[in-house]
Amino acid sequence: MKILITGTAQGIGRAIALKFLEEGHTVYGIDRKESSISHESYTHFLCDVRDRERLPELDGVEILINNAGTQNEEDIDINLKALIGITEKYAIQQKIRSVLNIGSASAHTGAEFPEYCASKGGVLAYTKNVAMRVAQFGATCNSLDPGGVLTPLNECVMNDPKLWAEIMNETPLRRWATPEEMADWAYFLTVTNKFCTGQSILVDGGEAINYHFVWKE
Repeated sequence: MKILITGTAQGIGRAIALKFLEEGHTVYGIDRKESSISHESYTHFLCDVRDRERLPELDGVEILINNAGTQNEEDIDINLKALIGITEKYAIQQKIRSVLNIGSASAHTGAEFPEYCASKGGVLAYTKNVAMRVAQFGATCNSLDPGGVLTPLNECVMNDPKLWAEIMNETPLRRWATPEEMADWAYFLTVTNKFCTGQSILVDGGEAINYHFVWKE
């Protein structure tokens, strides 16, 4: 199948691209940074997802994965507005089979930078909107909402022993996910899944179910 993934230079996006390549698909990546992926079935477009005039002309995209995002850097423009622009350009057409938006656990909890939470919260609502519109093509649209993932974006806390210990205390499974685990989820939700649509799948190691209950013994 013809797969378009944004944000493939590193982290989750790169892992998703490699997963689809391993499974024999044709993958197109968009990122403002160069990609280290070298594969005969991979084409990289060096482009900012906000720059609609420079986005490549690709017909017949079958799976779109909106992964490109940022944290505390024009979050609403990149994480939400650009995601909407990409989706409207490539996904609302007859050949589309699935759209997956990479959201965030913060959209459910509100526990992060204000604009980041707002941008990812918007992704949840927009996911439902797209799911309704691509259903006519027999396609699905969901969001995959990770908690902590071991990516370069998170190295500032991963490399701080004190902060890392605090984070692990908030995560029942006492670890963060790998990008490859997120790639497996992305593949399942877009290729294996044919019926679940309009949903926001929270994958956070149990962080959202954690609580501090205080009571007299």
